[in-house]
Parts: sequence; C-alpha cells; structure tokens
Amino acid sequence: MKVRVRRVSAEVVPVEITTDFIKLESFLKLANAVPSGGMAKNFIQNSEVTVNGEVCLMRGKKLTDGDKVCFDGVTYSVKHAD
Repeated sequence: MKVRVRRVSAEVVPVEITTDFIKLESFLKLANAVPSGGMAKNFIQNSEVTVNGEVCLMRGKKLTDGDKVCFDGVTYSVKHAD
C-alpha cells in the first residue's frame, strides 16, 4: 500500500528563470519539486500538475513570466530574472 503525504502551503514560491521560457518538466526539476525528469513526466501524465489553474498533460508546455504551477499542494510562480 502506497501512502502519499502532501505538503500544503498558502504562499507562492517564486522560481527564477534566466531564459524567455522554460518547459514544464524542466521547471519542476528547477523548483526542486521532483528529483528527476522521469518523475516529472509521470506526475504530469497522471494529471497531478496544474498550470494557471488548469490540469496540464504536456510536459513540454512552455512557461513564461507570471505563470503559476501547482503541484503536491505547493504553488510555484515563474519569475524572469531581470
């Protein structure tokens, strides 16, 4: 039997990127939400990730400044480093 513990955070965690966009799978790794791209792929395909409030099944979804990603009870915000 698998037991899954969810973190619940009321605050938004900003994650800085230095490029114009980042793919969803890479973003989850950069934010330290998952340890590997394979795990990110599985969570995305299992409808466990939302982008701007909608379930996203595309691991190559391009995220830009201001996008919000919710995974495992934590909301991450994409921030472009100036």
